[in-house]
This record gives sequence, structure tokens and C-alpha cells, in this order.
Amino acid sequence: MPREGDDFARSVFINCPFDPEYIPLRRALLFVVLDCGLEPRIASQRFDSGEARMEKIRSLIRMCRFSIHDISRLEPLRSGRLPRFNMPFELGLDLGCRYYGGAPLNTKQCLVLERKGSRYRRVLSDLAGHDISAHQNRPEILVAEVRNWLATVKPDLQSGSRIWERLNIFYSYLEPVLASRHYTKKEMDSLPAGEYIEAVKQWQANERAEEKPGTK
Repeated sequence: MPREGDDFARSVFINCPFDPEYIPLRRALLFVVLDCGLEPRIASQRFDSGEARMEKIRSLIRMCRFSIHDISRLEPLRSGRLPRFNMPFELGLDLGCRYYGGAPLNTKQCLVLERKGSRYRRVLSDLAGHDISAHQNRPEILVAEVRNWLATVKPDLQSGSRIWERLNIFYSYLEPVLASRHYTKKEMDSLPAGEYIEAVKQWQANERAEEKPGTK
């Protein structure tokens, strides 16, 4: 059983698609969580061939007070393909952990994201009555929706427009850094989530170091 503490209270389980079309949204999602002072936890951060995926997911869910679930792949991306049910399944695991777990698991909170606000009702009617935030497949809207949700539990956050501006400043930093390490364009576009998170943290550390001499 996790103990209430800094790690649990600051951790956010990220349950989202991993297809190439979702990359801009996933990067925006990870950035806004980090820029709000929290720690994203995503399955692709932990690569261990000896760890079953379900055990990894269960472990991550239990260690996070907050969760963000994007269920926008309720229909196939292309004709002839099947929809992806991993995201709704992991949402169910997370809700079960909250409903049936003891303290501090019963303090867990989650945000459910979708492309359109009411579309989920056709396939996940059990979620009726829950607040669903729609991002319309636009990263800047996703940033605002996640920021506004986090603001209900974490006061004094910067505005969504400022976080979006900072994300674009970070992108202008990231590309030359990766280019200096001889990353190809394809490698930049497919940067693993764990490496992307560490790049954001390094940029944040650089910011703090630049601000320190001028602080009083």
C-alpha cells in the first residue's frame, strides 16, 4: 500500500494513446504536468522485459494520486482497423483502485480526456455523469484543460496560455540540443517518453540556474 507522501501526492499516471498521430498531444500532456510541478508516470518510462505489462500498469496506478486518461481512440484511426481498448481498460483499473482501495488510494483523482465531449456515451455509457474534457485533437486546448483541472488542487498555477507559450519555448530549445547529438528528424519525432521527460526537466533546471543570480 502506498503511503501518503511527496511521491504519491505529486505523481500523475498518464494513460494515453501511443500512435504517431498522438505524439504532439502526448508531448503537450507530459509538458503541462511537469510545468505545473508534478511528476508524470507513463508505462513507456519503464522498460523491463521481465516485467509483465499488467504488473507495470498496476504499480503505476497505485503510486499516483492523480491520473489523466485520454480515451480518444474509441474508434479506429483508419478504415479496416480496430479501436484501441487499452485506455478505457486502464481507466477502469484506476477507478477500481480509487473505489475499493484504502487510504491513501481513496483520495485519488482523475481527469478523463476525449476528442469530443459526448462521443464516449455511445460506447462507454457507464461514464455518464462524469465530467469529460474535450481537446479536439489540439495540443493547446489539451494544455488548457489539464492546467484548469490541476488548478483545482494546486493553486497559483500559471495560465494555460503561458504554459502553451513555454511549451513552444521548450521546443525551440529541444531541437538544436537533439541535433547537436546527431539525432535524425525521425529520431526526434519518435523520442521516447522517458527521454522527453528528462529533456523537459533539464530545460527547467537550466531556467532555474539562469534565474538564481538575479534572485534576492
